[in-house]
Amino acid sequence: MSAPGARTGAETEDDLDVEEALALVQSHPEARPGHRPGSPSAAPSGARPAASSAGNPPPSPGPGQGGAPASSSGRRHRGTAWPEARAVAVRAGTRAGHREPVSVPLDAVLGLTLAAPLDALTDLPPFDTSAMDGWAVAGPGPWTVRDEGVLAGHAEPAPLVDGEAVRIATGARVPADATAVLRSEHGRGDAQGRLHPAREVVPGQDIRPRGQECRSGDRLLPAGTVATPAVLGLAAAAGYDTLAAVPRPRVDVLVLGDELLGTGLPHDGLIRDALGPMLPPWLRAMGAETGGVERVGDDAEALHRAITGSRAELVVTTGGTAAGPVDHVHPTLRRIGAELLVDGVAVRPGHPMLLARLPDGRHLVGLPGNPLAAVSGLLTLAEPLLRALTARPVPEPYTLPLGDAVQGHPRDTRLVPVVLRGDRALPLRYNGPAMLRGIAAADALAVVPPGGARSGQETELLDLPWATGGIGVCFT
Repeated sequence: MSAPGARTGAETEDDLDVEEALALVQSHPEARPGHRPGSPSAAPSGARPAASSAGNPPPSPGPGQGGAPASSSGRRHRGTAWPEARAVAVRAGTRAGHREPVSVPLDAVLGLTLAAPLDALTDLPPFDTSAMDGWAVAGPGPWTVRDEGVLAGHAEPAPLVDGEAVRIATGARVPADATAVLRSEHGRGDAQGRLHPAREVVPGQDIRPRGQECRSGDRLLPAGTVATPAVLGLAAAAGYDTLAAVPRPRVDVLVLGDELLGTGLPHDGLIRDALGPMLPPWLRAMGAETGGVERVGDDAEALHRAITGSRAELVVTTGGTAAGPVDHVHPTLRRIGAELLVDGVAVRPGHPMLLARLPDGRHLVGLPGNPLAAVSGLLTLAEPLLRALTARPVPEPYTLPLGDAVQGHPRDTRLVPVVLRGDRALPLRYNGPAMLRGIAAADALAVVPPGGARSGQETELLDLPWATGGIGVCFT
């Protein structure tokens, strides 16, 4: 990764080249200098190229057709289609093989995937309990009230007989032969000390019967469930102290580039490293375990040492995936005999991303150096790979209509930050490959097909880890 403007034209990873810019103008004549709205050549905002609007989108290359970065000859070639790249990442994680489950205490299992079904070890509730503060009563009223009440956590109280009542607290064990629980606000005493109901008493009212939620041995949750706070509470109530879970895969993060600062303001051509602080918590939210960030300069030998010295199941690099003089990722992968599974993806931003299988079966995801492009790479390649490694369920795809038109790339998918407002996804303005302002405010990324999308068009959304409600607290 280099400071803006420091690299050659072949390495401008996410800007349109001349061919792409011309294609975009041809697809959107309203963007052409001198074009007047309403002229015969005008196309509606978000219109698709002619081939796509006719129902025949341009053919998408399959895996192995090469990536979007410039080749050594300076020619560009198409990347793997975006959906296929995600599928390749899932297959790579699945092929990596079964990961042995570990027994994890409840206070440490948050965010992990259950490796075994959660079956109840007890009835829930384990005995009849009171749902309210009041009196446990037997038979029709009025009732004679016992002197001693029943509190939660105490031993089983003596049975009641008809015409008898006893003070009871919420959660306390209901005495045998009790008919119902009369709420405190629904009972009154008389001069003789007897209890009268203020309304009709229905047998069983405000009693939680034993086994109401489940019986011992009932299947509560399947294997593959992500342990959320609610899952931990259910497991504890069902009698568990530990759970069998799929361990987090280890991920090492290598941030590449001589131009990056770890602290302070940009100066003298140096810029702040935005990816070092961002990637580890994002990867943890996707189910990984990460250590520190290693910064590696634009040095081929240093990159070789960092990759070959890692023992993580996944290595994530940032920058250096194009074909410029200091882009060393491809040469290093060739040097160590890695297999390129995805070499460029037809997606904007982020098309020079890559996925490689290292000689020992581990994997490397190469992200572009621009921040939003790196986010695109995370969600395109790292997230599906980690989902397969951690046995997480595939999220249910969903769509929402766009609140505004989104201009598309002529050939590639676009990922655009959006906020969700009611039943609409509103595109955010700051969506350039080097920008984080949009994604920092976003709830999701809209998957915009080649050619763009019109206002109101149903569009697939990718939720961000902290916006799904499932494991939003799992950053550590």
